[in-house]
Amino acid sequence: MNTIRIQDIIDKILEVRKNADIESIQRAYVYSAAMHAGQVRLSGEPYLMHPLATAYTLAEMRMDEATICAGLLHDTVEDTAATLEDIKLRFGDEVANIVDGVTKISQISFESKEEAQAENIRKMILAMAEDIRVLMVKLADRLHNMCTLEFQKPHKQKLIAQETMDIYAPLANRLGLHRIKLRLEDLSFMYLKPDVYSQMTDWLESNRTAEQQYIDKITGLLREMLDDLGIKGEIKGRIKHKYSIYKKMVQQGLTLDQVYDIIAFRVIVDEVRQCYAMLGQVHAAWNPIQGRFKDYISMPKANMYQSLHTTVVGPGGERFEIQIRTRDMDYLAEHGVASHWIYKEGGRIKGKDAKQFQWLQELLDWQKMESDSREFMRSLRFDMFKDEIYVFTPRGDVKELPEGATPVDFAYAIHSKVGDTCVGAKVNGRLVPINSPLENSSTVEIITDPNRHPSRDWLKFVKTARARTRIQNFIRTEERNRSVTLGREILEKQGRRLGVNVAKMKDSELAELAKDLFFKSTEEMFSAIGYSRITPRRVLKRFLPKAEEAAGVVEENKTENAEQARRSEGIVIKGVDDVLVRFAGCCNPVPGDPIVGYISRGRGITVHTSDCKSVAKMEPERLVPVYWEGHEGKPYPARIHVLVRNVKGVMGKVSSLLADHDVNIDSGSLRSLVDGKTEITLTIEVHDAAHLYQTLQALQKLDVVLEVNRITS
Repeated sequence: MNTIRIQDIIDKILEVRKNADIESIQRAYVYSAAMHAGQVRLSGEPYLMHPLATAYTLAEMRMDEATICAGLLHDTVEDTAATLEDIKLRFGDEVANIVDGVTKISQISFESKEEAQAENIRKMILAMAEDIRVLMVKLADRLHNMCTLEFQKPHKQKLIAQETMDIYAPLANRLGLHRIKLRLEDLSFMYLKPDVYSQMTDWLESNRTAEQQYIDKITGLLREMLDDLGIKGEIKGRIKHKYSIYKKMVQQGLTLDQVYDIIAFRVIVDEVRQCYAMLGQVHAAWNPIQGRFKDYISMPKANMYQSLHTTVVGPGGERFEIQIRTRDMDYLAEHGVASHWIYKEGGRIKGKDAKQFQWLQELLDWQKMESDSREFMRSLRFDMFKDEIYVFTPRGDVKELPEGATPVDFAYAIHSKVGDTCVGAKVNGRLVPINSPLENSSTVEIITDPNRHPSRDWLKFVKTARARTRIQNFIRTEERNRSVTLGREILEKQGRRLGVNVAKMKDSELAELAKDLFFKSTEEMFSAIGYSRITPRRVLKRFLPKAEEAAGVVEENKTENAEQARRSEGIVIKGVDDVLVRFAGCCNPVPGDPIVGYISRGRGITVHTSDCKSVAKMEPERLVPVYWEGHEGKPYPARIHVLVRNVKGVMGKVSSLLADHDVNIDSGSLRSLVDGKTEITLTIEVHDAAHLYQTLQALQKLDVVLEVNRITS
């Protein structure tokens, strides 16, 4: 990137606004230069080059003076002795608020990098809702950081590039900042897939002359079409961006040599009717590719982008894309949805413009509801920023959804109550399953039943963050209510056994008890009992001496009883005593296996192997650390699959070997195959993982055994 001077920024501003407040820009520059004096970046250049580059990008985006000032000052509060109060005093509340919105979180300690990233994104979303210019500065800041990423260590390059691809490029797209989006994607692509990027660069360079000749030829033909129509217009031809080509290769399973439509043309005219007239000429001259025509003029994208897109087969059988739009549409596509209102509204989204930022309001609502950082980031990456489809309600209202969305997603887009009670759907008048992917321009009617509720199975196919969050909240609320009821019942039952009448306790007594145990409320205490996070005996501990004395009960040894309960299954649960433990039938863990516990409502803790497929689908907050202890001598069930030759006496050989290795057969089944083989499935009893795998190795050595495996799911 070329060195940017303050005069370059001023010149760029004056191109658009002759009466701009240049004095405030110059003061911000002087202040930033003073604060960053002596600081250098990893590249060795003065740190001031970064805020200058950020401000220049904002000037290119035609941002207002307050935003450009914030671009010059955005790192001063975090990286220098400057304070937010000083910024406010010198440059006013407006600039200070934008700077505050983009200042990175540096003083908070997080448990994981993912949590830190999620919190940074959450703060950015909140700041964006207050003033969208915060995001403009963040995008300009990120663009320059990506341009100088070569000076970072390789592992940081990939982390920053992936975050840029997942978060910042899609946000730029949402704001209609097409050029910024494409540059961020190509720069990220260079670091995430360096070999592919290098190969593509070499390939494009070797074909550049031929491609340019073809661009010149098609440009001339398009010019003739405009002349025939008597339309004055502008034509631009280019080779598509590298990441766009790469996406096409991945989606269609193509090699570089098989990618044909890497050239795109843009025709810019004055009026909408001229767009459609030119489209007719193009389709009359060249055959359009079926399914590749999109009319974003009559149905604009959420970021207000408008254009006609078509892909045709041109001279020589070459495929290429043509975009046709008016000058106003082209301006909006280049400078984004914010450019037309940012001056009059001061960065705040109001009135008729609010509809264009409905996605931002949904982000805001969703980040408040979703407490799990991993789920928040996963949905942000894969759900919020997919390609859009547009679906109609029976009344003709349009709903924008991510590609692959289902009727359930559509139902929640209408209203949360419609989603909660959805039982079926009609697409274009035909009944379809509620997990069916919707197609662009379909008309969808949702069938509801007020007595029905969301199902956990819906989480397997919904695509929108709104739907997923609503479903999860409903399930959590339902489970919490059940756990509260169950916890109260368990506590009352245990109380009766110990002579403590919980049912007659006053609410104030229960509240005091919950407070003593560091719970926020009585309901939280009951819920913890229902989820087996705390034992009823521990809750009732303060009442035990009096109750046991009255009942004539002699307490033998609390510690011994607790240890016996803890180790009754050879399992120790970190931080929990006196809890029911059972082993999962899906994976049948045995001592020596890496394990994890799952809190089952009212059923204690279920122990799974750490690599069990079921664990990946479980709620992370209900997983607890567990480990083996005190299991010596006890048999544990394990399931095995043995493939043998179908010969006489084969079962006898297998059972005899198992007996020799002190392995008991609990149950089993046989199935003869058509190719002279037999499948044997057995549930056996072993002492630990070493015992099991020694037995499997011995079985593998039998001459009749072809294959032997442990069944873990």
